[in-house]
Amino acid sequence: MNNLLTKLVIVVAVIFYGISGSTQEIASNDLFPDYAPTLTLHNTPNISGVWQSFTTANWNILSHPVQAGPFAEQSGAWGAGRAGFGIVEGNELPYQEWAVSEQQRNHENRTVVTAANDPTRFDTGDPELLCFRAGVPRANYMPYPFQIFQTPEQILIVYEYKGAYRTIYMNEERPALDASWMGTSNGHWEGNTLVVDVKGFNEHTWFDREGNFASDELHVVERWTPLSPYHIKYEATIEDPNVFTRPWKMSFILYKHVEENAELKEFNCVPIVEPMFYKPLGFYDEEIPNNP
Repeated sequence: MNNLLTKLVIVVAVIFYGISGSTQEIASNDLFPDYAPTLTLHNTPNISGVWQSFTTANWNILSHPVQAGPFAEQSGAWGAGRAGFGIVEGNELPYQEWAVSEQQRNHENRTVVTAANDPTRFDTGDPELLCFRAGVPRANYMPYPFQIFQTPEQILIVYEYKGAYRTIYMNEERPALDASWMGTSNGHWEGNTLVVDVKGFNEHTWFDREGNFASDELHVVERWTPLSPYHIKYEATIEDPNVFTRPWKMSFILYKHVEENAELKEFNCVPIVEPMFYKPLGFYDEEIPNNP
């Protein structure tokens, strides 16, 4: 019996480690032959609705095994991260030499909160932990749904996480006047594919909880291709000459919520993180009720 159990464990380990080093394979268009999406009233492909990614990329965009979460002694399995396929083509990030060390520093300090009323509050901690906006492309693979609205001039994406949103300008290119978490998005249609050029990010963007990061020179080109009424193939090409040695690409599938009551719920994380920021500074009164 013990020998049988040992052999089973070895087989499972071989299978797992063989899988964990690979990247998720995206369904080919052959599975959705000749799909012609329905059109909006302004004669463009209709991709409106509530969508969600079901990857584990928010934990790590590269392939990864099961991991205990921070403070595992208290949170147990609640805070654990699932094993997952990577969404990065080639399952490798082409970091410059200095950036490898910076990513490791990010990972070591991902749960460290710098309580300050100045820019040093961005020096440590995953932006998600601190309830900052997720940025692009991360907002599209966080474990929260988002909703797409379309007009002839603009496409609006509203994210459940933090109530963040972004406007994709379709008629005329808008320059990125100010650096921001979500950047500035300009889009156009190439056949049935929505192509979005995103620039103008701040220097605090992380791609995941692992500490993979970019600088304010981040440039993202997204491709949103409907494969069926219920699936969108999402692709993003990432460039950042300050951090990476070459462009790289990620891709995954988005799924449409088709429940009759499909809608976004409020996820206002600000009241949740206020004690982390303000209690050490003496600005937080626990007697005052939080009204999200």
